[in-house]
Amino acid sequence: MLNEHAKLLALFKQTGEIVGRKKLQKMVYIAQKMNVPFYEKYQLHMFGPYSEELSLRMEEVCQLQFVSEVKEKKAGYQQYRYELSEKGDAFLAMMSLDFPDVSEMLLQMNEQSAKFLELVSTILYFDDLPREEVETKVFKFKAKQNYTNQDMEEAYAYIDQLSEAATTH
Repeated sequence: MLNEHAKLLALFKQTGEIVGRKKLQKMVYIAQKMNVPFYEKYQLHMFGPYSEELSLRMEEVCQLQFVSEVKEKKAGYQQYRYELSEKGDAFLAMMSLDFPDVSEMLLQMNEQSAKFLELVSTILYFDDLPREEVETKVFKFKAKQNYTNQDMEEAYAYIDQLSEAATTH
């Protein structure tokens, strides 16, 4: 059971601070799609793929004080900052966890906006469909995000870049 918690801690150890629950959800999903051993179940949600399991696991690691959660008020909404705590680092050191070093990929993802990661993860969610159908679905389901054809091109190029990097880890 704690193995999946430890994987989350390993993610934070490799990325440092992650700002935003949506960004965290998308980073874990994208990493999972790039064969990083995360096993949370995801469903398509208002903001792209979402895992209730991941949300609950995050609550648990925060309650255990393995990850620090800082809430900030931002223009009418709450934003969350997450970072591995000393207690979490000590716990991770005690675990014999076989988790790949994918820090380069995770750090690179962490530099992207949550909106862009939402697009990338939504495209990956439909990766069993032809590109034309994926684009139709994205433009339909994500109409409020006003994604452009250029955004789609950038997202596909980014996925190709991640896939290439994933084959080398």
